[in-house]
Amino acid sequence: MTNKNDIFSDASAEGFVRRPIQGSIVALVTPFRDRGDAIDLEAWRGLLDWHIESGTDAVVVAGTTGESATLDASERDGLLTEAVRRCAGRCAVWAGTGAASTRVAVAQSQRAAELGADALLVVTPYYNRPPQRGLVAHYRAVAEATELPVVLYNVPSRTAVDLAPESVLELAALPRIVAIKEAVPDMQRVRQYSAAGLTVLSGDDPSALEAMRNGAAGVVSVAANVVPARMADLCRAARAGQIERAETLDAGLRALYRFLGSETNPLPVKWLLAEQKRIEPHLRLPLTTLDAVHHAAGRELLARFSQLASGRA
Repeated sequence: MTNKNDIFSDASAEGFVRRPIQGSIVALVTPFRDRGDAIDLEAWRGLLDWHIESGTDAVVVAGTTGESATLDASERDGLLTEAVRRCAGRCAVWAGTGAASTRVAVAQSQRAAELGADALLVVTPYYNRPPQRGLVAHYRAVAEATELPVVLYNVPSRTAVDLAPESVLELAALPRIVAIKEAVPDMQRVRQYSAAGLTVLSGDDPSALEAMRNGAAGVVSVAANVVPARMADLCRAARAGQIERAETLDAGLRALYRFLGSETNPLPVKWLLAEQKRIEPHLRLPLTTLDAVHHAAGRELLARFSQLASGRA
């Protein structure tokens, strides 16, 4: 079956070439300064440049890892505008536009299109716990309100609602819904959605390789914040059928996956990036900095990656 992703990899409604929805897509952190009171745009530009140089296929702006719930509209606009300008076609830019309110999700999606986003990552409406028919109506409204490709995002551990396979397959019939970020590590779902022509992206680093072996096109990754080149290499190897190499790369990232799950995302990943001197160690309340009990393990992990990068291990 033809994958709808192929349509959007050729040209958009405006006629310019877009990158396929595949590979390593980083769920990018939002760097703050002034104890979290302001966006650190200098650090933001540095992160974008690093991902472009490292071969990241796309960056997600204002997603879960980017603390979207704490960003106001002007901050979202500023981050997205700078990402579009900085990436300039070298790396796709996705906008996180999901919301608990359908009206807000539609408005944020339309604004992202105006600012030049390549795709929309739309999380299921959280807190409201809508029925499946409400979820379908929500996504239909978003898809009909914009010309951009829409990526569904199912993460029931955060939203308290699971986008059921039946609903996903119904939504897959809509022209603008081209992919799903599935954070539930269920390989039956991966195979089912792929067979229906929907591009599947893992939303769970530890099971991403298994998902790609079952038909997923890539991963929306938290780990890619810390090791962008390695995650890009893993995805390329998996997609090329170089399973032994992909398994070796994945095995080398297992300790990182475990560390990133030591506390709520993005606490561990922002701490690691601060240790790497790429951002300041600020989050916005109610999120707080990583508990000190994890610091020694984090420093040991970074030392290991530094040795690997220098060829000493």
